[in-house]
Amino acid sequence: MKVTGSGNLKHRQLRFEDYLQRVSAERREYAEVCASPKMTETDNTNTNEQTGGLLEKILSADNLNKAYKQVKRNKGAGGIDGMQVDELRPFLKDHKEELLKSILEGKYRPKPVRRVEIPKENGKTRKLGIPTVVDRVIQQAITQVLSPIFEKQFSDNSFGFRPNRSAHDALRRCQKNITDGYRYVVDMDLEKYFDTVNQSKLIQILSETIKDGRVISLIHKFLRAGVMVNGLFEESLEGVPQGGPLSPLLGNIMLNECDRELEKRGHRFVRYADDMMIFCRSKKAASRTLDHILPFIEGKLFLKVNREKTTVAYVNKVKFLGYGFYVYRGEGRLRIHPKSIQKLKDKIREVTGRSNGMGIEERKEKLNQIVRGWSNYFRLADAKNLLVRLDEWLRSRIRMVTWKRWKRIRTRLENLKKLGISKEQAWIWANTRKGYWRVAHSHILTIALSNERFKRVGYLSFIECYSAK
Repeated sequence: MKVTGSGNLKHRQLRFEDYLQRVSAERREYAEVCASPKMTETDNTNTNEQTGGLLEKILSADNLNKAYKQVKRNKGAGGIDGMQVDELRPFLKDHKEELLKSILEGKYRPKPVRRVEIPKENGKTRKLGIPTVVDRVIQQAITQVLSPIFEKQFSDNSFGFRPNRSAHDALRRCQKNITDGYRYVVDMDLEKYFDTVNQSKLIQILSETIKDGRVISLIHKFLRAGVMVNGLFEESLEGVPQGGPLSPLLGNIMLNECDRELEKRGHRFVRYADDMMIFCRSKKAASRTLDHILPFIEGKLFLKVNREKTTVAYVNKVKFLGYGFYVYRGEGRLRIHPKSIQKLKDKIREVTGRSNGMGIEERKEKLNQIVRGWSNYFRLADAKNLLVRLDEWLRSRIRMVTWKRWKRIRTRLENLKKLGISKEQAWIWANTRKGYWRVAHSHILTIALSNERFKRVGYLSFIECYSAK
């Protein structure tokens, strides 16, 4: 199969109505999935070429019902048609037969995804594509049937978006590699991975396993569904839109080719989605590994490697899944990376800002969610002393926002007296001109809003959540 590189592809913007008129003229028979150099999506399917009845499995009542329940559990926003998850059941009840018939006859056409941009740590944005809720159900149904098939092929060194595997499992594998003496790593960065996947190559890889061409055709239609941006349609000639149930599986299928190549060459590596670390015994070996794997990733898989962010380094210099590494008495150990700590503090500053409009209970609930989730995720790290300091800082933030809320002298005076401060001291501090942050660290506010009081009213602490692991 001839694969067309993505370098010369140009995204064009069309009005959606014009696109629909053009698409209706493009319907062709989808014979022999991999016969042509450039894959084309079609409406009609030559059923004589199909084997396995995979599409019937995907559209079975049990599988679709399971898919519907999963989409409903995941909730999420609606797509370009405005339909919400709560409206899905009555729609499927009224249009189920029509929907199944159009898919089986190869006439179903997914709607374009809705573009959403999520801010990243580096100031850039991650592009998400939100499918309609109906398309999400179909994608989920496809994923449920294909996942067990491809799970048998996936590498033991791959951990992202796979059943019974987690980021913690990936980190433990990293620890083992470090303990075994592999302490130099190739920290691989794939540039805008989901946006740059070569669709023709992906279809070729899928076709090696999936022999029901109707399923290949349906998946290809989802890839080529396009994106709606500010009311204009934009073609999706490359990439796998993030945001739908199918994209994590397709991402793993593509990168499994890289996993196989690394295993064939005898390398130790850990991959979580598009984050990959290759472990070597020396810096020279790591540099040589990078030089040898680049031609495969770029020349065979047609993916883009970010040369600036891809590095060869000792393990204590890299960040993986929010963690850092260090070696203690020959053992690989985990720590919380400074960037993760900074990200946490930024989030807490946002929640404890006076101008965010939150009430006391809402703020407390939000802070508790952050503390509980963050402590649970970083429970593998050696971080007791750090978490004690974070608790002190967090309580100071709460004291500060509380003092800001008591903005009137009279309010401050009355509240300090209620919290056990003498009338004389309360009057002095109620009239202080010291800054908010300085007052938050004062002995008066530390006594008035003590750690015990925070615990009594329901505030969680990092160290308690961490110690309860």
